[in-house]
Amino acid sequence: MRLGINLGYWGAGMDGDNLAVAQEADRLGYDVCWAAEAYGSDAPTVLSWIAAQTERIDVGSAILQIPARQPAMTAMTAATLDSLSGGRFRLGLGVSGPQVSEGWYGVKFDKPLARTREYVEIVRKAMTRERLTYEGEHWTLPLPGGPGKPIKLTVHPQREHIPLYIAAIGPKNLEQTGEIADGALLIFPSADHLEETAVTYLRAGREKAGKTMDGFDVCPTLPLAVGDDVTGLADMFRPYTALYVGGMGSRKQNFYNQLAQRMGYEKEAAEIQDKYLSGDKAGAAAAVPHQLIDQTALLGSVERIADRMTAYAAAGVTTLTLSPAGFTLDERIAGLRAGTEALELAGVA
Repeated sequence: MRLGINLGYWGAGMDGDNLAVAQEADRLGYDVCWAAEAYGSDAPTVLSWIAAQTERIDVGSAILQIPARQPAMTAMTAATLDSLSGGRFRLGLGVSGPQVSEGWYGVKFDKPLARTREYVEIVRKAMTRERLTYEGEHWTLPLPGGPGKPIKLTVHPQREHIPLYIAAIGPKNLEQTGEIADGALLIFPSADHLEETAVTYLRAGREKAGKTMDGFDVCPTLPLAVGDDVTGLADMFRPYTALYVGGMGSRKQNFYNQLAQRMGYEKEAAEIQDKYLSGDKAGAAAAVPHQLIDQTALLGSVERIADRMTAYAAAGVTTLTLSPAGFTLDERIAGLRAGTEALELAGVA
């Protein structure tokens, strides 16, 4: 099992430290550094900045939002970043959610699975540097009846095959991800529930494509906090968990709430959502069960974190992406170092 680092969103108040965190992760031997985007900073700009000032660590988008870009533009970005970084780019894609897709990008959030499949097919075809033609339900290239002609990508990526990941939560998306991608980006993963909530669907998709799980990167992101007071550490993440389970999406369409339900927290997930959507964010945070946070984060001593890492490796995780908590650079760097120490102690590297 390898380690990754997730910088989250640029502009979240820790920008001055993010480069130093990425550089320390590079020095410590972390495998990949991910950056996110929603409706603030874009991921490619951040990744180019990081890649220019690191030496070995891969840089990856977690995620590039599908409604934000035409697929050919994403292929251009991926090829450019891979070339500039010396073959260190990983392309993570996702459909985002209905609020961002329709409210920010003006793109209808319909048929997300079909759109994702077509998007991936176009991106991959474009990066082969063959002349681009495509006929699908959502994209037709070139447009019929117009002046457009099939053209090909002029940039040469460093590698013939850029690893492609998809952010997936629901069973159908997970199965499709296993079928068409090289890896899955997971959030709120519990080692105790990973098989029934994710891996079984990924495996089914791999089988549909005539493949096994060998070489497929199961890549969840977990918050990490080191200390003796596990309850106090868990409380740090109550607002974060409440935001996703309670407020990330509508009442009928919240993928994170549905995931919490599949993990056995049906009643609690409903209460969190009711409070959050009514404006009681503090009440929603208080309603988050301690066990849910503890199951989906790495908390406690290095030895306790090492035990959890062993469980994640046994559950099928191949890259464990950490998001170290901390209000200062020193605290975040300490979290990075604790991660490498715990991985060595777990003996699953």
